[in-house]
Amino acid sequence: MLQIEAWKRVVIWAVCAVGLFLAMPNAFYTNVEKHNDAAQAIELGADTPDNQADLGLWPTWLPSSLVNLGLDLRGGAHLLAEVQLSDVYASRMEAMWPEIRDALRPERATIGTIRLQPGPEDELRIRISEPAGMQRALAVVRDLAQPVQTLTGVGSTDIEVRANGEDMIVVTLSEAERLASDERTLLQSLEIVRRRIDEVGTREPTIQRQGADRILIQVPGIGSASELKAIIGTTAQLTFNPVVNFTTDGDAVPGVGNKVLPGVEDENEFYIVEAAPVVTGEDLVDAQPSFDQNGNPAVNFRFNTAGARLFGDYTADNIGTPFAIVLDDEVISAPVIQDHIPGGSGIITGQFTVEDSTNLAVLLRAGALPAELTFLEERTIGPELGQDSIDAGKVATMVAFAAVLVFMALSYGLFGIFANIALIINICLIFGLLSVIGGTLTLPGIAGIVLTVGMAVDANVLVFERIREELRTAKGPARAIQLGYEKALSAIIDANITTFITAVILFAMGSGPVRGFAITLGLGILTSVFTAIFVTRLMVVMWFERRRPKTIEV
Repeated sequence: MLQIEAWKRVVIWAVCAVGLFLAMPNAFYTNVEKHNDAAQAIELGADTPDNQADLGLWPTWLPSSLVNLGLDLRGGAHLLAEVQLSDVYASRMEAMWPEIRDALRPERATIGTIRLQPGPEDELRIRISEPAGMQRALAVVRDLAQPVQTLTGVGSTDIEVRANGEDMIVVTLSEAERLASDERTLLQSLEIVRRRIDEVGTREPTIQRQGADRILIQVPGIGSASELKAIIGTTAQLTFNPVVNFTTDGDAVPGVGNKVLPGVEDENEFYIVEAAPVVTGEDLVDAQPSFDQNGNPAVNFRFNTAGARLFGDYTADNIGTPFAIVLDDEVISAPVIQDHIPGGSGIITGQFTVEDSTNLAVLLRAGALPAELTFLEERTIGPELGQDSIDAGKVATMVAFAAVLVFMALSYGLFGIFANIALIINICLIFGLLSVIGGTLTLPGIAGIVLTVGMAVDANVLVFERIREELRTAKGPARAIQLGYEKALSAIIDANITTFITAVILFAMGSGPVRGFAITLGLGILTSVFTAIFVTRLMVVMWFERRRPKTIEV
């Protein structure tokens, strides 16, 4: 007999209701999108009247997850960037000088005075005044070498130290360390680019490595490639440098190991600071917009454990001396250290607006790019192309949908109408799942949905044809329906499993548009099986229980 337990009925209808509930925001796409953008902006500190108005476009108690539109549908920007890996070599050498200097100082009786000499950016040249102490100096510097932390660099150290003449020490990065540094730099650049783009609220960007030193960046919904370059290219490199002196001459010679930087608050004031920073923005773990004690916009920051220790030790040893807070080679503040600053937290003040402090906090949280990016290719994809694709996709989907609905209704009558209702629920479930997982709908993804519409009724066709066969053997309608579902089940499962395996392989092996197609096809198979085996059957059973027909026509 046809029987479905009450709890199963509740679960089936509950799944359908949840799917419809989650898919609902996509029917009000523009309003929900503005609501989400406003909520994110307010969370970042931009609590403006416009954002509050947009926030009210959608109730906060309703789901607000949307199906993201891909670059081919929404328009956006495409960039191909090359990471200038060699930039990191100079930074590594610059940061290593204080460590080498401090290691050599106790050996002055043997090696004499120590002087940093001009030279190529990717090496350190150190002159000692006592050539007889060269071997001791080389041994001390070589003791600073660290093992290379990669499988290919096992047994190698990060620096090479050699003598150049009688009194010159030359320090360079080893080849193994350069390879390891290149890999770290590219991965770090990938992560920072991703974080910067995510911070400004863009949806489903594609950020992929290409080759040894290139990054592919595609961001749907952004205005232009120039706007995307501005987001990515802003360095926001924060450092804390000891102040050596002040000057009003921007062309002053700072001396070896120092540099001259302009001040932000006074264009006629320049600072001579040590080139090697005490601590950098890479050690920041958080930065938030705030206000100082006078009510002016500022930025609170907090270091990680290593940064907090370095910052705390420096402030403890240099009370009464100024230090510079440097942002992108400009001194935004140069306070005098009044006391030991433990804990690794502080505040950056300056001539900020609320918007400036918010943007600065965002950039500092995202981190500084370790190397310069050179943009080799840039394209802006206009929204017209995306709209044409959406319109064409809508037409194709509606035509396919209407054709299937008409065919099922004419071929199977009332049972065909049940299948059509299940098909509508099926499409809603697909959009509900895409919204929940944050999936991106691309043009191939629309093709996957169109294909799903055609495939979704296959299971129902198998069941209905099987019911027809059972009715021809003079079985009663109840028994025919029951046997139709039981005997068609194995064919339905086998057919959909093979197609699902294909979708999984496409997703695993493909990229970009292929994955978009695979996702919608895979989700469509899951929802189609559910609606055919459970939803359609439940509607047939409920109708049969209510009418108790002596005969049925399928």
